[in-house]
Order: sequence, then C-alpha cells, then structure tokens
Amino acid sequence: MASTRDLELLIPVSSISENGCSKSSSTSSSPGVISNQHHSGHEAFSKVIRSWASKKFMTGCVILLPIAITFYVTWGFITFVDGFFSPIYNHLGINIFGFGFITSITFIFLVGIFMSSWLGASVLTLGEWFIKKMPLVSYIYAASKQISAAISPDQSSNAFKEVAIIRHPRVGEYALGFITSSVILQRNRDEEELFCVYIPTNHLYLGDIFLISPNDILRPNLSVREGIEIVISGGMSIPQILTTVDAQAKLPTRKPSFATSQVK
Repeated sequence: MASTRDLELLIPVSSISENGCSKSSSTSSSPGVISNQHHSGHEAFSKVIRSWASKKFMTGCVILLPIAITFYVTWGFITFVDGFFSPIYNHLGINIFGFGFITSITFIFLVGIFMSSWLGASVLTLGEWFIKKMPLVSYIYAASKQISAAISPDQSSNAFKEVAIIRHPRVGEYALGFITSSVILQRNRDEEELFCVYIPTNHLYLGDIFLISPNDILRPNLSVREGIEIVISGGMSIPQILTTVDAQAKLPTRKPSFATSQVK
C-alpha cells in the first residue's frame, strides 16, 4: 500500500515538475522569439522603404532626364549661335547676352529670303561651282547638302520623297524607309519602274538602298518629318496605329449628319 501511495504521490509531482520545466522553458524561449519577430519586421519595413525610395528616385530621373537634355542641348545651341556675332558686340562694348543669337536668327531669316529669289539662286549656284572645284571641301559640302536637303521644306530632288514600308529582311518583318527617287529598269523589250527606297540601319544617314517594285511598297500615313523623328528616336515616336494610303482610299466615306444636310 505504501508503494502504491508513493506512486500516486510521485505522479503529480513529476507532472508538476514537467509542467514547471515546460513553463520555464517556454518562458525562457519567448524573448528570443519576440526578438526574431521584431528583427524580421524591421527588415521587411526597411525593404519596403528602400523599394519605395528607389522607385521614386527612378521616377524623378525619368522625368528630369529629358528636361535636362532638352535644356542642355537648347542652351548649347543658343550659345553656339550667339558666338557668331557676339564678338562683334563685345568689340563695340555691348556685353549683353542674347544680342548675338537674335542677330544670327535674323541673318538666317534674311538669307532664306534672299536665296529664294532669282539673284540669290544665281549667287548660290556660282558659290557651289567654286566649292566643287576644291578637292576636300567639295565632299564635305556634298554630304552636308544631302543632309539638309532631306529636311528641306522645298523637297528638292535629293530629298526624301515619301515614307515607305517594305517587307525586309524576312517574310513577316517590315522595315521603315524613305523613297528617294524612281528608275526605269529595261529588260529586253520590257520596262519596269522601280522606286529607290533608302532603309536606315544604324543612323538616319547610314543605311541600305533597295530598288523595289511599287506593288511591294506600303505607303503609311506618315510625313517625311514624322518618319525622320521615328528613325532618330529609335522607334519610340511611332504612332500606335499605321494606316496605308491604299487603306485610306478604301475606307467608306462618312455620311453627312442631319445638321450638315440641313445647312446644305
């Protein structure tokens, strides 16, 4: 009997001791868990702050970068143009920034008016004749004239005539180019008109020339200036929807509204 009573007395004591141990162990381990949770929460909060700060910084760079480039290029252009006549004003004792730039713009405008006349065209022809006689200067002038003729409002014979889209280099792929001229290809008794299409590859004035049939050329609703902007911007300024001239001709004409028919 004593042994049985002793066992009954030992069981709760052992359980109490075990519970006490478990309580003590849990009590001893709780500060570590709390510290780990606090540390992980601090790391998550710091990651959120860093991600938010980096996104806002990149947003500021995206907004300010084109503004800074535009300001830098514009300021450099103004300073460059102002430098043509500013030494004359400095020699006269007039040190006001901007006078040289205004004088240069006025001079360019007057040159445009003068060269549009018969006398100006004659002077230009005579000057080009002298320049073409110079060995090195003639090549520089010819290349510069082709560049300026591409964006000339007069659309001279050396300028880009029209924007074109051709299937190149593989089936299913298209390339943007410019129609520069046309040529007649004679084969025995047959003649075929081909368009000379210039395809820029690396830069606006570095590319390939293709002689393509008119049936293989797609003419989009883009002006030459818009095509040049697309090439210079690397395709970022291309519109989301391109419509060819043939598609525009096939589009149904809009019926006049009731108010328009009443007015007529």
